[in-house]
Amino acid sequence: MTSTPRLEEEVRRVGEALGLDAVGFAAAQPTERTEFVRDWWDRGYGGDMDYIGRRLDERVDPRKVLPGARSLIVVGLFVPESEAGSVAEVASARAVGHVARYAGGEDYHDVLLDRVKALAASLSSLKGETIEARCYVDTGPVLERAAAERAGLGWIGKNSCLIHPHLGSHLMLGVILTNLTLAPDEPVADHCGTCRACLDVCPTDAFVEPYVLDATRCLSYTTIETRGTIPYELREGQGAHVFGCDLCQTVCPWNQSRPKQPPTDPLGLRERLRKRDAWVEPSLRWILDLDEEKFREATQRTAIRRPGYAGLIRNALVAAGNSGDSTLLPQIERYVDGGDPMLAEHAVWARDRIRAVIGD
Repeated sequence: MTSTPRLEEEVRRVGEALGLDAVGFAAAQPTERTEFVRDWWDRGYGGDMDYIGRRLDERVDPRKVLPGARSLIVVGLFVPESEAGSVAEVASARAVGHVARYAGGEDYHDVLLDRVKALAASLSSLKGETIEARCYVDTGPVLERAAAERAGLGWIGKNSCLIHPHLGSHLMLGVILTNLTLAPDEPVADHCGTCRACLDVCPTDAFVEPYVLDATRCLSYTTIETRGTIPYELREGQGAHVFGCDLCQTVCPWNQSRPKQPPTDPLGLRERLRKRDAWVEPSLRWILDLDEEKFREATQRTAIRRPGYAGLIRNALVAAGNSGDSTLLPQIERYVDGGDPMLAEHAVWARDRIRAVIGD
């Protein structure tokens, strides 16, 4: 199947009509970036994310996911900033938690995957013949950031995030793997230069070196992916974070100099991603008072369900300990005496940390 001169622009126009903020094209083949994932995994930087290791060959070479695949269509959707105070203000405030910018609104998997599937469904009519396509939004053996870099949506920064030259790094990415041949876009040059703000701000020293993240030390891993205890040596660095972390993106000059969001949102997709009020600066007391039923209600259709009830409470206990707020001790004590050994251990840590601060 060969490309027609205007096919790429027709695909972009459909993507724009679907409310997407960026659309790019890349060849479906291994790259130096995808090959590196083998070394990264072998060095143990993927932790317990066994789903990565199980399908390494497919992550390296997308043609193993879809035989006959020729192109990757990569799309981006900008995540708006909440109206509350800055991350730094939230992180320093007592008795409130920080939730990553992309969470707390409608789950981006659902919002974006619908758009990606709709774009994929248009390919056969645009081409005038049956086209094979598979769609992914952080849900399969496709390296979205590597594909986005190859498709000219931006460059991968020293913090391992994709940085779009006009929109910054707060983009949710989706990929269509297809047997349609599309002319690839030119990659964007790396513009990080000598800046190392993202590396220096990381509270848990998760960056082994520029561009290489040890996920096992990243708060986005320990507060979301980890199902057991948070390593003792990483708890103080967690600060007020109860779900994920944005610090390495917040300090990035490419985000600080960009508008809070693109000028138009005709389909309201970005508004669907915007945090609900409860999750903008959530009260740690409120989180610790949640039972499992209230947790399900508060996290309905959000990504915050990912760590589960016990995971969110565990995270809030660590944040409570870091807050030094003695008024949270009654909530913490309930978990010390509760029936969950993992939560009890974190509650004891939180209680002892607060007592040390107040001199009790």
